[in-house]
Amino acid sequence: MASKHGCSPHVTCASEQVALRWRHRDGGQVFVIKYLGSKRTLIPDLVRIVSHFPELTSAADLFSGTARVGHAFKRCGLSVQSNDLNAYAHALAMCYVAADRDAVEQPARQLIAELNRLPGSPGYFTQAFCESSRFFQPQNGAKVDAIREAIEQKGLDPALKNVLLVSLMEAADRVDSTCGVHMAYVKAWAARASNPLELRFPDVLPAAAAGPCGATQLDAVDAAQQLQADIVYLDPPYNQHSYLSNYHIWETLVLWDKPEHYGIACKRVDCRTRKSAFNVRQQHASAFGAVLRHAARAPLVIVSFNDEGYQTRSELEASLREYGDVHVISKDFKRYVGAKIGIHNPEGKRVGEVSHLRNEEYIYLLATPHSDKSAITRQRLAEFSAAEVAARSEVDVETRSHTRPEQSLLASLREHGELSARDLERLTGLTAYRVSSFLRRLVDHGHVAVRAADKTLYRCAKP
Repeated sequence: MASKHGCSPHVTCASEQVALRWRHRDGGQVFVIKYLGSKRTLIPDLVRIVSHFPELTSAADLFSGTARVGHAFKRCGLSVQSNDLNAYAHALAMCYVAADRDAVEQPARQLIAELNRLPGSPGYFTQAFCESSRFFQPQNGAKVDAIREAIEQKGLDPALKNVLLVSLMEAADRVDSTCGVHMAYVKAWAARASNPLELRFPDVLPAAAAGPCGATQLDAVDAAQQLQADIVYLDPPYNQHSYLSNYHIWETLVLWDKPEHYGIACKRVDCRTRKSAFNVRQQHASAFGAVLRHAARAPLVIVSFNDEGYQTRSELEASLREYGDVHVISKDFKRYVGAKIGIHNPEGKRVGEVSHLRNEEYIYLLATPHSDKSAITRQRLAEFSAAEVAARSEVDVETRSHTRPEQSLLASLREHGELSARDLERLTGLTAYRVSSFLRRLVDHGHVAVRAADKTLYRCAKP
């Protein structure tokens, strides 16, 4: 069964090289969880943004995922509340946001050393994810079983227990054989899958200067109603891909409920019933609006969203402008690694093409008029926006003498007559995504015409 992200259990995808690229550093700290939609590349911008609002000292992240953003905000000294409905995400938030290093480091390190010495003991995890499927090699599955059972039996306080669960999750992630999601495993074992599973102490931060941090496991609307903060960060699911299905193994590892499973990926049966309105195109705008209505009580709301999402930039901007002043930052990124692999059928034969390899990620800043910090927040946003515009103008002046991508495309079309998008990629050196984007713009403005017969060849519309 092929993954929705283009990785098939019957396809080898150079997984060792690919997966190692998921090992990233934030401020010198290592995160090794492979996660679709991770905000690692946005962290510098998000930190720069919150640093511009020194009067705002607390933050709530309502769709926390890996808790990477909450972790970065806590490192900045903010008092952070992270929320996510999935159990594995709640565990990550308990570890990386709610827990304080001074309180958990010594006992956690002692327990990690003890758990690392346990011999493997095959159980549910081994049967489901090493024998019925091939996400992990059996010797590592047996270690997971033994360690997870030991954690469950110790009766630990929540902070310490979740630090150990995250340590185990990350240890398993380092020896898996996937392309980054649990929808499928790869045909040949990744080289890392043969490494022995080993727990490490996660990067738990000291207490935040602005006050205690916490983690909740609520529906996003309930969290928006209950959590009070100066800054609310919203990073909702933006298309049909379910995080529960993509990371069902971590959900099972944390809940340790040993559920019935189905399919070649041995997904939890509740993947069929635990659905989110954010994964349904027709419901996305309404679901987002319900969260935003309560989130907009905060002086500053930060939203990150992708150009592959169910709502367009203009639609989101319109929704946000109902609540205050808005500024938008656009970032260009490589797509998820699975996009490079293509679409395969169950036999491993490539049956589809990659549409594009780049994405635009948008960061929306909303300053609202509804609190005692609103006046200074709106002033700070105006200053921030002006600085961003000035910086962009300097870049434009600096690069004005260089050939613009549109001009490069037009020059190639004038020289060669009719060309396909792939020809233009080869001649200009631009990525498929950029060629597609610029061609659409040139066609919309009447500079380029498309051959009526097959819609795949382009030519200059004007001399």
